[in-house]
Amino acid sequence: MNVDYPCLINTLIDAAEELSGLPILRVHWYDSARHGVPDSQQERIGELAKVKLRLGRFGYDGEQKGVDLRIGLDLVTHARNNTSDVFFLVSGDDDLTEAVEEAQVHGVEVVVLAVPATGGKSHGVSRHLLRAADDLHTIDGTAIDKAVLKVERQTAPPPEEPVTAKPGPIPQKPAARTPLDVAAAAAAARNAPAAPQPSGVLAYSSTTGSVSHVMPEYDLAEDDATIDGVVDRVLVAFRESATPEQLQQLKQARPSIPPDIDRALLLDASEALDRYTVDESVRYRLRARFWEMHDEK
Repeated sequence: MNVDYPCLINTLIDAAEELSGLPILRVHWYDSARHGVPDSQQERIGELAKVKLRLGRFGYDGEQKGVDLRIGLDLVTHARNNTSDVFFLVSGDDDLTEAVEEAQVHGVEVVVLAVPATGGKSHGVSRHLLRAADDLHTIDGTAIDKAVLKVERQTAPPPEEPVTAKPGPIPQKPAARTPLDVAAAAAAARNAPAAPQPSGVLAYSSTTGSVSHVMPEYDLAEDDATIDGVVDRVLVAFRESATPEQLQQLKQARPSIPPDIDRALLLDASEALDRYTVDESVRYRLRARFWEMHDEK
């Protein structure tokens, strides 16, 4: 799916101005970003005229955090400050119902703009929000179709017909080995030099209750700064979103790391180190540094 964001935002502005009969003050565009840092597409949206980019974040489990809260706070704050007379909310989320009602207390009108479903009805608007809003309008479906383009997936070519191999010559059976051949082969095997045995290098060692360490033969110094950065980001994200019970459960599970946090460590490390597969030495280092940095903060 390819979205023409300037076209889509202009469609929303035109709809709001036509319905209210007033000039638009500003468009607040809400989204989530990794560590609250906008990506290139979000930066381009924020640079559009009359558009203010408002970003939440992703939790360590990959879920959006803080977006609904930002919408609700902005709605109530602008209503209290008498910034505008009419607010257009492009959302159907039930969690925004209380914010809409609080904004209305300050004398503003809140209108929900909904995406049209089949038959022209609104799509995905909760009943609570619908009852709380002053009005509901659907956005012009034709205008949305111009801004949101569906990219057709290419059909895979049909499989080629298997090629039947022509029968080749019938292999000849090997000649039978004589007792003299067997004795000669056994003598050669006894006199052959022994193959060298592979040796392993211990890269990481730890025991429960002791300090983990990397053996001197295996140097991870070049990755240490990146690993510390990954661990720090995951720890900060977890502590910001975790409940007191989850923080206590983390301590009780030590030295084990919960699967969600471990997965976040590995995914972040894969991206930060630009490696599709994170090898065992880095995995061990990540987990060891997690508890070390956990105790430092």
